[in-house]
Amino acid sequence: MTDALHGLRVLDLSWVVAGPLIGRTLADFGADVIRVESSVRIETARLMPPFQGGEQGVENSMLYGNANAGKRGITVDLSSESGRSVVAALASKADVVIESFSPGLMARWGLDFDTLSAGNPGLIMLSTSLMGQSGPLSTLAGFGNIGASASGFQNLVGYPDRLPFGPFGPYTDYVGPRLALVALLAALADRDRTGTGRYLDVSQVEAGVFFLSPQCAHYFAEGVVAQRHGNADSVYAPHGVYPSLSEDGTDRFVAIAVTDDAQWPRLVEAMGRFDLLSDQLLDSAAGRRSARATLDAAVSQWTSTRTAAQVENILQTAGVPAHRSASSRDFAEDEQLVHRGHLVAVPHPLHGEVTVEGPRYRLSRTPGRPRTSAPMLGQHNSVVLTEELGYSADEIANLHAAGTMS
Repeated sequence: MTDALHGLRVLDLSWVVAGPLIGRTLADFGADVIRVESSVRIETARLMPPFQGGEQGVENSMLYGNANAGKRGITVDLSSESGRSVVAALASKADVVIESFSPGLMARWGLDFDTLSAGNPGLIMLSTSLMGQSGPLSTLAGFGNIGASASGFQNLVGYPDRLPFGPFGPYTDYVGPRLALVALLAALADRDRTGTGRYLDVSQVEAGVFFLSPQCAHYFAEGVVAQRHGNADSVYAPHGVYPSLSEDGTDRFVAIAVTDDAQWPRLVEAMGRFDLLSDQLLDSAAGRRSARATLDAAVSQWTSTRTAAQVENILQTAGVPAHRSASSRDFAEDEQLVHRGHLVAVPHPLHGEVTVEGPRYRLSRTPGRPRTSAPMLGQHNSVVLTEELGYSADEIANLHAAGTMS
C-alpha cells in the first residue's frame, strides 16, 4: 500500500523538540520532510545529550537523532537575503511549513504565512511557540520546562511539605506536538475538500493546560486550587511508589494503585496481611484514604523484601495494577515495546547504526516507520537545491562560497 502521507511535502523550520517531533511523525508515514537548519548557528538539540558512544559532537546527539529521523536536511543562513530566498522557494512548493522561531521573526524575514501563501494558496503553516503568536506574553521565549511551569505542572509535582519538583524534562515539548499534529491533519483534510490552506498557531502552554482540564474545571466550579500531594491520589488508596530490593546497588521502586474496592482484598492476600481484612473501614476507598499512612507503611514493608520485578509479577497476576518504576534499561528490554517494534535500528552514515523510537501509532494498512537516520549537517544541500529548485552546479557553488549554505 502507498504510505498514508505519500506525496506530502513538508518544510520543517523548527528546532530542538516541540516542532521537529511534528515533522518526524509526518516523515514516519511517508511525507517528504526537508529539515532546514542554520548554517551559522548550530541547532541546540545537536549539542544536547545523550551522545552516541558518550562523546559530544554535532552528529552524535541521540535527542536530535530521535526527533529528526526520516528527514532530509539542509543548512541555510536565514539572516541572509539569499538564504531566505532559498527557503521561500522551497515553501512555494511545500504543502506544509512548520516553524518554532520567536513570534514575529518569520514576518521580519518576509517568511510569514501571508507572504508565503500569496503564491501558494494551499499552504498550511504551523507555528509552535510557548505562548502563541499574540498577547502580552507572546514574546516570552524558553523551552518546555518553562511551558511546564506556566501551564501549572511544575507546581503540582512533588510533596506538599517540600518545594515543587516538577515533571522530568521539558514536559510541554512532548505534549504540544501531539495536539499540533491533530490540528495539522485536520487542516490537511479540510484543504482536500476546499483547496485552501490555513495558518495554525499552537501554544505549548495551552496544550499543557489541556492536560490539566479536571483541575481547571474544579477551580471554576468550586474555587478549589489543585495542590501537590506526592504520589497520593485524591480517589484511590493505596496509591504510591514503594521501595523494593536494590539491584546491583541501585535503589528500585514499584508503583501500585488500588483503583477499586475489589482490588483491595487481592492486594491484602498477595501481601499475606489477612489481618487488614477484618477492618471494615478499609473496605471503601474513603476509608483507605483516611488510613493512607498506615497502609503505605504496610505496603512498603512488604515490597522492600522483594525485587520490583517480583512485586510487579505477583500483583499483576493477582489483578492489582502494579509496575516497576522503569529504568532506561527496563525500557529498552520491555517485552511489550520489543513486541511492538518501538525501538528501531536505522543506518547512519557516520555511526553505522543508531536506535530511534518507532511511530506512536499503528495503522493497519499503512504502517509507519523511520526510514533513515536524522540528516547530518547539510547532508542534502546539493540534492535538494538541484532536485527541488533546479539550481545549477554554479549557482550552488556560489551559495556555498557566500556562506549561505556552508
